[in-house]
Amino acid sequence: MNEKIKGSSVEFLLRAILALETLEEAYNFFEDLCTVQELKAISQRIVVAKMLSEKRVYSDIVRETGASTATISRVNRSLIYGSDGYERVFNRIPNDWSGPVEDTGEDAVAGE
Repeated sequence: MNEKIKGSSVEFLLRAILALETLEEAYNFFEDLCTVQELKAISQRIVVAKMLSEKRVYSDIVRETGASTATISRVNRSLIYGSDGYERVFNRIPNDWSGPVEDTGEDAVAGE
């Protein structure tokens, strides 16, 4: 674990996330916790990570996600040199999940 992020506030956040039991609870929690832009940025990173783990090329990722090449490079560094967090999550997502869908803006969190 990266000692730079370790602390009581971060641990409290992570324990709160682990306490969520349903997708609806997660939507409600993150709607309260994050702005729409913050949530979109976080969700964009995990989609980029998934695409990189599937050996997709940068140009496809830029086109399909709108992510900058800087964001893609940062996520790629995390995949190569990180703590294997992305891969662990990808291995736990059910195989029947259809994967990321293109964000049309229609499902944006209300209130922002």
